[in-house]
Order: sequence, then structure tokens, then C-alpha cells
Amino acid sequence: MKIVVLDGYTLNPGDLSWDRIMELGVVTVYDRTPEELTAERIGDAEIVLTNKSPVTRETMEKCSNLKFISVLATGYNIVDTAAAKERGIVVSNIPTYGTSSVGQFTIALLLEICHHIGEHSISVKNGDWTNSKDWCYWNYPLMELDGKTMGIIGYGKIGQKTGQIAQAMGMKILANASHPNPELENENVKYTDLDTLMENSDVIVLHCPLTTKTQGIINKDNINKMKDGVIIINDSRGPLIVEEDLRDALNSGKVAAAACDVVSTEPIRSDNPLLQARNMIITPHIAWAPIEARKRLMEYTYGNIEKFVEGNPINVVN
Repeated sequence: MKIVVLDGYTLNPGDLSWDRIMELGVVTVYDRTPEELTAERIGDAEIVLTNKSPVTRETMEKCSNLKFISVLATGYNIVDTAAAKERGIVVSNIPTYGTSSVGQFTIALLLEICHHIGEHSISVKNGDWTNSKDWCYWNYPLMELDGKTMGIIGYGKIGQKTGQIAQAMGMKILANASHPNPELENENVKYTDLDTLMENSDVIVLHCPLTTKTQGIINKDNINKMKDGVIIINDSRGPLIVEEDLRDALNSGKVAAAACDVVSTEPIRSDNPLLQARNMIITPHIAWAPIEARKRLMEYTYGNIEKFVEGNPINVVN
């Protein structure tokens, strides 16, 4: 069995091992693969592993031996799943490896907005506290979260994890989900429609997949429904946000602050509108990347391949 890893560096920059995957076949690992070389590098391999390298219909047509695509992530929009299904190619993802990591990172972004810890630390190291006339100072408004409402769009495992941590800080949760689970509701967690969530949340967090329904869900019209001074956080998928609209809302003050671990085109382009936005935190798509989460991802990928080889594929998305 030939296995090709198209962009292995993202998952394993050198602190993990491919040895378990190598037990399952002859493995070729490429750190990165330009799109124009994808078909050539897959060649006659039966199995492809990819994180963010696209596998298109055209690539599949050129790689007639391809039988299985294992996405090294939860999101799988980089694979043409319809084309794969037409050709009998199984596509699997890793649905739960980063639940704790992404939930933790979401709260880290929120707390940075509330306290500006990094900026205040830089200020102290630059001598501002040493030279201060007062025993303390703050360069930005500070915010307490207790009693505030977090709206979570997409209340799957990651959304629920974020909600648990937020509740521990005293926040109320408004959840919007395509398949609500009434058993998760309590005095602090309520399911609601999207408009109600937009209108009543102090903080809005995106944990939903990118679909035709959710693309651009944060747009001018929906922002106008929000509270003045709302905070928006996205560590799901960049195209959930119309970036020009969020930039304008941040610069006008309608949105007090935002934090995104993802943007519409990655790596971020120098002309991305969010780079011109006030009170905007941008991180380089790292919510998923603690080593504990990447170890789980590697292990679950082994399981996906093993089950496919046995004829009982799991985590199939097409």
C-alpha cells in the first residue's frame, strides 16, 4: 500500500514521528506541496494524507489508483468530496482531536481582549511602570466577564467545551446549532435562533463548519443586529466572516474588539482588510496545534487508515 503525505510539516514539524503510519504501507512524506505538483506527487498511491493541500476533481482524474483520502484535520473543505464519491474514493476526517485545545484557545483570545496582558507586559518591560507616577496603570479598558452572555454559533463538541469554560467564569450561554440537544440546556445554557443570539450576546464565538449556509455569517446586516461594543471571536474557518464588514465595524466602534485565528486566505495576504482594523487580534491558525492535540491527530489518522485497509472505514465524510 502506497501512502503519500502532501503537507506533513504542518502536523509534524519534527517533534512527532511517522513511524506508526509507516507500519501500514510505504510512506512518502512531503513537507509542503504546491497545488500544481499535487497529482504528480500522489502518482499511483492508493492513500493520500492532507491537511490544507487541496485535492481537486482534476487531481483525482489524474490519479486513477487513489482509493482513500485521510484529512489531517476536522474541516475537509479542501477536498472535493462530491468528486471523490463519484470515483469511489473514501474521504475521512478527524472529528474530535482538538476539542480541548481549540476551546482553551478561544478563551485565551477572549481573555487577551479583556485584559491586554501581552501589551501590558511589553509596556512594563519598556520601562513604563518604572517611570510611572502611580502604583499601577492600564493602557486599555479592562473587562470582567462574569454575568455577561456568550453566543456560540455551532454547539458541537468544541462549542460545548468553550461554553463549559465560559460558564466557569460566570457567563451565560446562548447556543445556536443545526441539531440542538435539549439535554445540554440548563439555567446557564439556552438554545436560540440566530437573530436572538446576535441581538443579546456580549461575546459571539464561531465554532460552526464552513458551509453554503454559514459562509459570510458575520456580515454587515448581522453586525447591525448586534449590541454596540460586542466582541467577535473566530477560530473555526476564515470565510465565515465578511472581512471588509468586520473591519468597518471595528473601525467605527460598533464592534469593540475581535480575534481571529483564521482568515479567508491562508497564509494571510498583505491586503487582508482585517490588517487595517482597530482592536483586532490575528493569530496564524494555531488553535489546533498544541503537541497533545497533534499526537491525538496522528494516532486517530493511524486508526482511519487501518480501518480503511480492513474494509471498514470510519469518520467518512462523503
